[in-house]
Amino acid sequence: MNFNQKDIFHKFAWLNEKNHHFIISADYDGLICAAFLNHYLNWKLEGYYDFENIWISKEGIKNKSNLIWVDLNILPSQGRAIGGHIITIDGTIPKGFRTSCNPNILAGISAEKFKFKFPFSTILFLFWLHNIVIPNDNFKKSILLHADAVWLKMQQYPKNTENWSKILSNYNWNFLIDFANSKIIEEIIDQRLYPNLIGIGAISGKSKLKSKQRNIHSKEYKFNPDWDEDVILYLLNLFGKHFQWTPPKIPKIEKCILGERNKISLKDVKKIGISKILTKNRIFSYAISSPKIFNFTSFGTVRKSPINE
Repeated sequence: MNFNQKDIFHKFAWLNEKNHHFIISADYDGLICAAFLNHYLNWKLEGYYDFENIWISKEGIKNKSNLIWVDLNILPSQGRAIGGHIITIDGTIPKGFRTSCNPNILAGISAEKFKFKFPFSTILFLFWLHNIVIPNDNFKKSILLHADAVWLKMQQYPKNTENWSKILSNYNWNFLIDFANSKIIEEIIDQRLYPNLIGIGAISGKSKLKSKQRNIHSKEYKFNPDWDEDVILYLLNLFGKHFQWTPPKIPKIEKCILGERNKISLKDVKKIGISKILTKNRIFSYAISSPKIFNFTSFGTVRKSPINE
């Protein structure tokens, strides 16, 4: 199977349209996508979603039915989204995800094929989709590969990486893959990028993945919009400076909508049935984050948007 950009744009025309309003994941990955989409498509950043709460601007509330959710997958059918989480257990796609551009859905990857899941980040998917040339600069490549710890996934899962580099055809993936497996990226990450991010508070945790040569743990940044605006601005300006992108304006948050996040075992979901789980728990978004765990968020409503004026 090979993906084709024209086919994806035909199915999800909004991915090539300008001036949309959008919400991002409340992390480093979402912010770099926000900078990209503002620069290339003039999309307007209206808020954040951290898989539990939604922070949204007044303009976002006005456009609640037309928002696009970036680096996210949400269940309501009116919610268009682009993200890379696994959302199906056995290949059955809930109706609401038909408006989601998700590489795992497009490739038919379910929880049963977890080891074959999409290994790249949403920002790299956007680069491929819009055929943006990978910069020939090691620090810029490190900034890109830091999103979703892709550089470590390229090191740890070479076969799956190679497979997806073929699925996302006609792109110079080897340029990135070779760099991700080099000594140079580990030096840059360890001596330049991570110290920079730590210095401005753009590190909130780490994962189990470690690099092959320096045993560097992957680091991540999840933010709270209520008190992390200075770090958000710094990162957007960092992306703007190094990629010559015009950073988006920070949304003026009108309200925070509180949700409830939970997780249950995938075994229980299989026993009960996913459709019953979705209805019973009034699920807004969910992801199968491992072969055993089903994470979900509810705002207490099934068909209506939690974003009310």
